[in-house]
Amino acid sequence: MAREAREYYVYILANSTNVAVYTGVTNDPKRRVWEHKEKFVMGFAEKYDIDKLVYYEVFGDPENAILREKQLKAGSRARKNRLVKSMNPEWRDLYDEI
Repeated sequence: MAREAREYYVYILANSTNVAVYTGVTNDPKRRVWEHKEKFVMGFAEKYDIDKLVYYEVFGDPENAILREKQLKAGSRARKNRLVKSMNPEWRDLYDEI
């Protein structure tokens, strides 16, 4: 029996002023970002009102998605800013596009 192909997303969220960012990984980006928007996610993202999807990458397997998430989390804020600007120069909320 063939396994159903899944997609895994590494994403960056920002607050309304783009001062604070959060990096995560999920297999259901619509649900996960909605959870951030509705404040169901406790901790850093909730504390800094981080709920705007500004960047994402898609992977075909969870291992590579998790490795990429760790790579992004270990990187500098300047690097994350450049990455967001490369895909989304206006830092628009991409939630409706996923």
